Amino acid sequence: MLRRSLSSFVLVISVLISSSVAMAEVSGDGDSSSSAAVHIIYTEKPLNEEPEAFHLRTLSSVLGSEEAAKKALIYSYKNAASGFSAKLTPEQVSQISTLPGVLQVVPSRTLQLHSGPGIHKKM
Repeated sequence: MLRRSLSSFVLVISVLISSSVAMAEVSGDGDSSSSAAVHIIYTEKPLNEEPEAFHLRTLSSVLGSEEAAKKALIYSYKNAASGFSAKLTPEQVSQISTLPGVLQVVPSRTLQLHSGPGIHKKM
């Protein structure tokens, strides 16, 4: 049972990451910041604030305005994990990594899920 739950969790996270990358590619606006890349920012769960408001406030402190934060924010994770994905430059990644409540910042990656006849074998 634990193995099945872990597999489901990994699948959900993989789908979330893949959808973040897909949304970033679709919403690419061709701005002059060519070194910016999509990152997943894992945060503590905010206690007295809506997650998206916390995510925007965190981004705003690095990007300088709420408008810039809204433009950079790709997705807010509220259920399986606490955090958000955003398009950030390496300098912005360094800055946001030091903020209170930010646990980890990782580059977004697309992972291929493999399936085949062996995946459904009973153990």
